[in-house]
Amino acid sequence: MEISFFKKTLLLFFSLFFSLVTFQIQAQDTSETKPEIGTTQKIGDVVLFALPAATLGTSFIIGDEKGAWQFTKGLLLTVGVTYGLKYSINKQRPDMSNDNAFPSGHTSTVFHSAGYVHRRYGFKYALPSYALAGFTAASRIDSNKHDILDVIAGAAIGLGSNLLFTTEYQQEHMELTYSNFEGNHMVGFKFKF
Repeated sequence: MEISFFKKTLLLFFSLFFSLVTFQIQAQDTSETKPEIGTTQKIGDVVLFALPAATLGTSFIIGDEKGAWQFTKGLLLTVGVTYGLKYSINKQRPDMSNDNAFPSGHTSTVFHSAGYVHRRYGFKYALPSYALAGFTAASRIDSNKHDILDVIAGAAIGLGSNLLFTTEYQQEHMELTYSNFEGNHMVGFKFKF
């Protein structure tokens, strides 16, 4: 039985989502110290899951399956690089809870989502995503889980993965044309149903 592209992408995204949840739980094991979790950190944790889900969901809603696949590939790369570095560098967190500080996984994930929206659909659509990504990055510093270097590295990884996979969205069913012939100007709009 043939599985549709939509189902493949959705399956891959949910597999990634659950692996990300598992890695996040392992990467932030606080068995040594039990810090208090503030409101800023809670909001940052919600944005970590809400922003990628909303980004991918929006691509599916507008019928951009190619973009959804590009997003998924970029997110896989982002998570792979982030956690590969976390487990190989072993930098101590500022709150001393574990040694998986570098780079920030929250930051790399949300900046991947914001960068995808920017590269695929344009900067004006990415402004809210960048605001949420910036807030999440700041929440990681505020909650004493990361320093500025961890957050900058996470943002660079998230934004960088879009350079490999994400292309500009082309609306193939619409075309704006212009022609100039012997002083006559013509502007045309073509729409394919």
